Amino acid sequence: MTAIPAPVPAAPAAIRARRRALTRRVLFRAAVGAVVLWSVAPFMWQLSTSFQRDRDLSSVTPHWLPIPGTLEHYRAVFTDYEFSKYLVNSVIVTVTATAIGLVLAALATYALARLPVPGKGVVLAVVLGLSMFPQISIVVPLYLVLNALGLLDTYTGLSSSYVGLALPLMIFVLYAHFRSLPTQLDEAAAIDGAGLLRTLRSVILPLALPGIAAAGMLGFITNWNEFMLALAFTSSPEHQTVPVGIAGFQSQYFVPWGDMAAASVVVTLPLVLIVMLFQRRIVAGITSGAVKE
Repeated sequence: MTAIPAPVPAAPAAIRARRRALTRRVLFRAAVGAVVLWSVAPFMWQLSTSFQRDRDLSSVTPHWLPIPGTLEHYRAVFTDYEFSKYLVNSVIVTVTATAIGLVLAALATYALARLPVPGKGVVLAVVLGLSMFPQISIVVPLYLVLNALGLLDTYTGLSSSYVGLALPLMIFVLYAHFRSLPTQLDEAAAIDGAGLLRTLRSVILPLALPGIAAAGMLGFITNWNEFMLALAFTSSPEHQTVPVGIAGFQSQYFVPWGDMAAASVVVTLPLVLIVMLFQRRIVAGITSGAVKE
């Protein structure tokens, strides 16, 4: 009768390697969970606040859950304030600025990424530097320019300011994507008799749609959430955007935390849903130009 050999115990080094790998996975997942919790917690707190009664919000002990809940703050947002007008203003200004910014960013990026432009490195460095400037440093110069042109408290003045605000970010996102496309495309289009604009419109832009979608989404979010320029350049509800409108909810003696939380949820929830629906396209547009074959 043949004896069955006893199982060979795993080497101590292999056991330690598996334990280290398991520890790394656990720590990584814990870190990811902490980042997600840190990012989501403010929105969840605002959501809970928007359903709580005023008496609960003013109590000494905070209420983590809206029990009992109320929809009074959401009703007040659309009946006691001009919130619908602020929403319309934000949509008009943001959509206009994002559309114009995408057109300008596509033209500028095409020239910088695919044409022999002298000093393109300096131009890109300037664009990147402009995106790092604090907004407070450009408020006064822009105010003086808009005031001289008679564009204060107008859709045109605010939209043009937002174009300049989001344009460096759009160029930065599109540049790597345009660079990743093979130059043979431009050469083939030139052989067929296409000019620069025709090549951009018919060849480059269709292939760059993921990057354009990502740049447009990031520019839209940047313009939608902007507060300082809208506060400085608008003075009436006819042209003020949502962030300025929400800041105006408070009075001298009372801060309606529930109403402000409800308005914040109404404004933020569409952005969250859009990002969740198009997150793959956004990530693909940002990372598609990372590797050039």
